[in-house]
Amino acid sequence: MFENVSPSPDLNHEDLDPENRTRMIILGPKAEVSESEVVTFLHLLNLPITIKQTCYGAMVSGKKEDVSKSLKELRKLDQYNLFFKERGFPAGDPRRCRGHRKGPREGFHQLEHEFKLLGDVSDALKHPKKVFTNREEAISVDEFENIMNEVLENEK
Repeated sequence: MFENVSPSPDLNHEDLDPENRTRMIILGPKAEVSESEVVTFLHLLNLPITIKQTCYGAMVSGKKEDVSKSLKELRKLDQYNLFFKERGFPAGDPRRCRGHRKGPREGFHQLEHEFKLLGDVSDALKHPKKVFTNREEAISVDEFENIMNEVLENEK
């Protein structure tokens, strides 16, 4: 039904090519760049990648090495507030595109939930602290047996 709506005839085959990747770029709530700045920056890299601006940032698809290079360069814009997540389908893929399916795309509500945590993640990345936890040691079998016997005695 949706076979002819793809912007590219090869679009439905991208996910079959192990060399192609699609990454979502999510701007954290404290991001110092906008979605349009991200997209413009990616275009100026002049790499053979597909770029799509989204409500949460952008999406980039292409060969694995080109996508990795673009994200590495993009990270320099705002080191602590740009987050990347793998997406299983390329931008505009009719199997997932909400323009064809109507309503929010699958996974959007999960992304929305994750977005709420990104401010704290950003702060933790920017101001790392060493954290030490005291790990409680297991009690010995003898001590457990004594506790069990004490409980049984109190029940009588």
